Amino acid sequence: MQQLVSHISSIQAKLQDLLKKHATLQKQVLQQQELISSLKLKEDDQQKKIRLLEEQQYILKSAAGKLNETDKKAFEQTIGKYLREIDKCIALLSE
Repeated sequence: MQQLVSHISSIQAKLQDLLKKHATLQKQVLQQQELISSLKLKEDDQQKKIRLLEEQQYILKSAAGKLNETDKKAFEQTIGKYLREIDKCIALLSE
């Protein structure tokens, strides 16, 4: 009987250790998820800044007359995109 009690105690101790490890791992998972979320937000901000800087670069090159064909096409596409958005806004306002 004593052997059974000691075996049960051993199992309970191991179970408690596992529960503590599980709780620790859950906390780590939450921390990692928060870190991932914050890094994704930073990445989005950086991507927006990159797009803005690229657009500024195209504008500066265009003003200086130093656009090559590839840059010129990309710049024209960007301008076209803005014009389509402006047309959509005007259409919505006129309704």
